[in-house]
Amino acid sequence: MDKKPRLSIIIPAYNEAKRLPLTLVDMKRHLETVDFSYEVIVVDNGSKDNTVDIVLRFEHLWNELRLIECAIKGKGAAVQKGMEEAKGEFRAFVDADNSISIDQVIEALKLTDKGYDIVIGSRDIEGAKRDQPLFRKLPGKMGNWFIQLMVLPGLKDTQCPFKIFSERAANEIFPIIKVKHWGFDVEILSLAKRLGYKIKETPAIFINDPNSRIKLSSYIEVLWEVCKVRWWLWTNTYKIKSKKLKSKNK
Repeated sequence: MDKKPRLSIIIPAYNEAKRLPLTLVDMKRHLETVDFSYEVIVVDNGSKDNTVDIVLRFEHLWNELRLIECAIKGKGAAVQKGMEEAKGEFRAFVDADNSISIDQVIEALKLTDKGYDIVIGSRDIEGAKRDQPLFRKLPGKMGNWFIQLMVLPGLKDTQCPFKIFSERAANEIFPIIKVKHWGFDVEILSLAKRLGYKIKETPAIFINDPNSRIKLSSYIEVLWEVCKVRWWLWTNTYKIKSKKLKSKNK
């Protein structure tokens, strides 16, 4: 790809042979209508099924699609690898199950024209829709209350699987993250806030996958990682010297 893409879309994937094909078909259908350049990066995270073969087959049909490998286990590590490899002016990541459809990312990209460095989907603000059972909603809401208390006051939904970063923000934040698993969302937003980047929440329409791999232990893991991020910020483990930009969260 010679021209620098306007948007890079990163899809972390681990054993996604069943869900990824429909996601890629839907994504291609929407992206073929846009008036800007883009790339789609699938980051395989050590899959043991046919995920890699499926992406390689799609590559022959879709010039903007490419596959990269991430040997370090964890969604955070896979997204970090994708951000490092991405070339876009803006870099988004979404899940392989298409719980947040790509048309929402395309629409949210317009908010970057208003000066926002980071745009994140939220399932808990006005205009959002969340097709999710109570047993998943409740721990998520309780966890977000804890996250707001500890590190991110004012952000209603840090774990929604849809975020867009400017090239500058991605290049500054992702190389220094330490969390490699589920809690990385909290870390990247905490670092964005510390560095003064402007964050905008936008309503998301979230379709729950009944085969989601997130378990109760995953919620507990996230809360523990939140505590570690809080400690690393207090002790300046990230070696952030000062705020570089004027922070504005709306």
